[in-house]
Amino acid sequence: MERHGRTFWPLTRQPGGLQAFKVVEPKRKDEPEPRTHEGYEWLYVLSGKLRLVLGEHDVVLAPGEAAEFDTRVPHWFGSTGEGPVEFLSLFGPQGERMHVRARPRTAT
Repeated sequence: MERHGRTFWPLTRQPGGLQAFKVVEPKRKDEPEPRTHEGYEWLYVLSGKLRLVLGEHDVVLAPGEAAEFDTRVPHWFGSTGEGPVEFLSLFGPQGERMHVRARPRTAT
């Protein structure tokens, strides 16, 4: 499926709940237009560089880097204009968050 110049491949098949997509955006440099909506999003960069404008922050994520945020915070993300970007996007309804374990728990 293509939307706003991006190509999306759905990775989940069930309606509602957490949705996962692989997204590819071609090389282009758009002016950020931050938006808000209900939900929670997690992004993981596979290749290229992803520019993320989140509230007052403007960062560039490289392959292997991730970001998670409440979509009620004004946000925009897309190509840096240096080349295409390929990333995973996980989106859930408000309050449904993913939990990432940063390191294994040690036995006590």
